[in-house]
Amino acid sequence: MSTARHTAHAELIDPPRSSPDLDVRDLEHRTRLMRIITRLIAVSDLGSREIARRAGLPMQKISDLLAGRLEHLSIDELRQLYRTIDSQTSPH
Repeated sequence: MSTARHTAHAELIDPPRSSPDLDVRDLEHRTRLMRIITRLIAVSDLGSREIARRAGLPMQKISDLLAGRLEHLSIDELRQLYRTIDSQTSPH
């Protein structure tokens, strides 16, 4: 097997880890945000549908978050959810 074919085959088995989703710091930050948002949702008077509507996100994103499917949400979506929920739970 030539080196080029061997390298291509190896990348299929173990793809390069250049994806931003695999950045450890990014993952840690998203995980922290997910935990905070999940707690805020739990104490919020708003339902999941209303939170999704106010954040401008599909309801499926809230379902993914609550099910722990962090890979389905971008850091920007998490930040938007945090701002939406935090503005509703902060004392006025």
